[in-house]
Amino acid sequence: MNNKKIRVLIAKPGLDGHERGARIIAYGLRDAGFEVIYTGLRQSPEQIVSAALQEDVDVIGLSILSGAHLSLTQKVVDQLKSKNAEDILLIVGGVIPEQDVASLKEMGVAGVFTAGSAVSQVAGFISESVAC
Repeated sequence: MNNKKIRVLIAKPGLDGHERGARIIAYGLRDAGFEVIYTGLRQSPEQIVSAALQEDVDVIGLSILSGAHLSLTQKVVDQLKSKNAEDILLIVGGVIPEQDVASLKEMGVAGVFTAGSAVSQVAGFISESVAC
């Protein structure tokens, strides 16, 4: 039996200054038994991927409310590819229009959680997606 906790990095890319949702997810995932690292506001894609590698996380969760979810997520995906870190599960949450979900998944995003998604839904998705 493997008792390793799943490590999750929650990040806010770009200039969006609203972090309540990111904090709710971070605290909720922590309470659900995950190890959670929250990078704080206004992180660049390079900073996010660098932190993910330094922290040896299993999952990156991007919280984006600014409307720049497609471009910021693509930059994170590109950084993951450039660092040969595509095995890190990438999920995105926030204000994501339904018509953009398919585009995010085509980029390689494993899960998209729109505003109002339950923390238990996110935790369940991560648990099922990450083999420990």
